[in-house]
Amino acid sequence: MNHKPQAGKLVSIAPGIRRLTASNPGPMTGPGTNSYIVGYGPFAIIDPGVDDPAHLERLLTACDGELIGLLLTHRHSDHVGGVPELARRSGAWIGAFEKTTLGSYDAPLRVDRPLIDGERLELGGVRLDVLHTPGHAADHLCFLASESGLLFAGDSVMADVTVVILPPDGSMTDYMTTLNRLAAIPMRHIAPGHGRLLDDPAATIAGIMAHRRDREAQVLNALEAIPMKPDTIAARLYPELDSQLLPMAAAQVEAHLIRLGEVGAARHDAAGWQRTR
Repeated sequence: MNHKPQAGKLVSIAPGIRRLTASNPGPMTGPGTNSYIVGYGPFAIIDPGVDDPAHLERLLTACDGELIGLLLTHRHSDHVGGVPELARRSGAWIGAFEKTTLGSYDAPLRVDRPLIDGERLELGGVRLDVLHTPGHAADHLCFLASESGLLFAGDSVMADVTVVILPPDGSMTDYMTTLNRLAAIPMRHIAPGHGRLLDDPAATIAGIMAHRRDREAQVLNALEAIPMKPDTIAARLYPELDSQLLPMAAAQVEAHLIRLGEVGAARHDAAGWQRTR
C-alpha cells in the first residue's frame, strides 16, 4: 500500500476505497487535498477538493459514470471547490452537516442531504458511519468505514501538519472534545484530508492532544497581569515566525485564550486578555 500522496495518482488504500490527491500543495494543505472515492459502484466522493478541471476529470473517470453522492467533511474551499461542477456534471447529491451561519472560510453550497451524527450510509457496498466532529469548523464531519477500520478524518487529524483552529467558527474546546471522542473509537487507519495514511491512530491522536495541552500551557504562562493581545503573545511564542504567518499564529493563540477563558483561567475585556490565576 502506498501511503504517501502523489498529486494526480489514483491509489487504492482499502477495499472499495481509493484516494486521489489534488494539485494544491501549500503550507496549510501539505501535499494537496485528498479526495476519497468510496464504493464498488455506484460511487460517492468524500471531499471533491479544489475546482481544478484535471482533478475533477480524474474523479469522474474513476467513478465510470456512476457518481451518486458528494460527502463533505466541511465547507472550506480546498475541500469543496469542485463540488458545484461535479454535481452539475453527474447529478450527484451533496451531503453535509447543516449549518445556518457560514464561517469566514466557508464556501456557500446547496445541501441536498443533511447528514447527522450517528447516521449510517450504505454507498456502493461500503458502509460509512457519520460522526459530527466540530473543532476545526463547527460543521465538521468524519466518516468511519467500520468494516475496514478506516476513519476519513478531514481536517480533524492531519499528517505532519498542525490542524488550524480559527475562532469563532473553530473552537479549541470543541476540538479537544472531538479528539477525546475519536480516541475512543476502534480504528486501524486514519485517512486525513491532507497527507499520508496514518497507521497508528491511538498514538497519532494522543500526540495531537499532548501538543495542544503543551501549547495551552505556553499561552497561559505568557499571560501577565496586564491585558495582552493575541498577536503580542504569538510574537513571543513564535519569535522566528515569518511576519506573514503571524496573523494565523495569533488566531491560534486566540483559540487557546478563548478555551482558557471558558475554564476560568483567563479573562477578556476591551483591553485584551489576562490570567486570573
